[in-house]
Amino acid sequence: MADEGDGTGKHRQSRLLTDDDGTFDAERARDESLPVEDGEVIDTDDLAEHQHYVEGRGIYDERNRVNDLTGKEWKYATKSVIAEGYPPAVQHDLRSEHGGQKPPRLCAELIGRFSKAGDTVLDPFAGVGGTLLGASFCEHEGTGLRDAIGFERTERWTEIYAQVLECENEERRARGEPELATQEMRHGDCADLIEEVDDDSVDLLLTDVPYWHMDELEQTRNVNETRESKLGSFDVDEAGDSGTEAEDEEVTGDEAEFAGDAAETTGDAAETATKDDWLADMATKFDRFTDAVAPDGHIVVFIGDMYRDQSYKFLSADLARAIESTAPVTLAANLVWYDPTKDLHVYGYPFSFVPSMVHQNILVFRPDETDE
Repeated sequence: MADEGDGTGKHRQSRLLTDDDGTFDAERARDESLPVEDGEVIDTDDLAEHQHYVEGRGIYDERNRVNDLTGKEWKYATKSVIAEGYPPAVQHDLRSEHGGQKPPRLCAELIGRFSKAGDTVLDPFAGVGGTLLGASFCEHEGTGLRDAIGFERTERWTEIYAQVLECENEERRARGEPELATQEMRHGDCADLIEEVDDDSVDLLLTDVPYWHMDELEQTRNVNETRESKLGSFDVDEAGDSGTEAEDEEVTGDEAEFAGDAAETTGDAAETATKDDWLADMATKFDRFTDAVAPDGHIVVFIGDMYRDQSYKFLSADLARAIESTAPVTLAANLVWYDPTKDLHVYGYPFSFVPSMVHQNILVFRPDETDE
């Protein structure tokens, strides 16, 4: 019979599973199929009705309405910095034709934090489909498949998404791996396509916004022309925010994926001449997008800052303020994606300090509560 009153009976299994030094032997506990977390055997009899133990992952609380993560996974997911390098993969050569595409597995990581299996994910600026691919990866490398919808007005990018999916699945079949699910990529202007999406039908909006046109910056991947614009976002050697190749240098790793869209701005952002115009346009669009997001959903937005004309341009703060002041949303968090594998370069030496931008901001909004 277990001891009562002094608490010594609660972890008696832990005391029995010790090594010769008297310390807890987690490996032995696992060999005997006992649930172990943080070096202790979990007494599953003590779990509440709304909790259950998930082998290898920890305790899951069925009241979790945000995602499918256990408490241990949740604790990690709330870190404000994502310090992770994503090597070129998933048909990187194809996807890198788009200057601002994001690593699909980074998108999968964010989808896993802000949605549940079976949820609907929307990317209104889909590009070559990083969000859509991430939603598909969740089926095999996460907690379950999400249904994703992408809007993209540049037909070439929609074609690349289809080609990437075809090539990736051909390689997966050859390796004996299950195929990635095909997601819905819609060709057209997001301002028109959003009208086809029912209100409150989207659980997560995840996107990388088209960047401010930066006045005279032309839509080009030519690094010399980009350097002439003096746009220094992320790495000047990588053509500012475009992720394009530096002069006489080859961009390696995921540098092209790390950068944003500034030097390859498409669509409406290319038509706006000033930052104020760009901010107003983005705010108006997100005000409309929010109607499609469920009350308990999230809006997650990639946005990089810029360095130009010896001045730091805090675009992430500007965009957050514009969206929050226009759309019925509240800024819940600012995450930082930092790639520790990214090469550093010497800028401004020895005359002026110029930051080597190795991060992007990820704004997290939640819809405001309504009195309905």
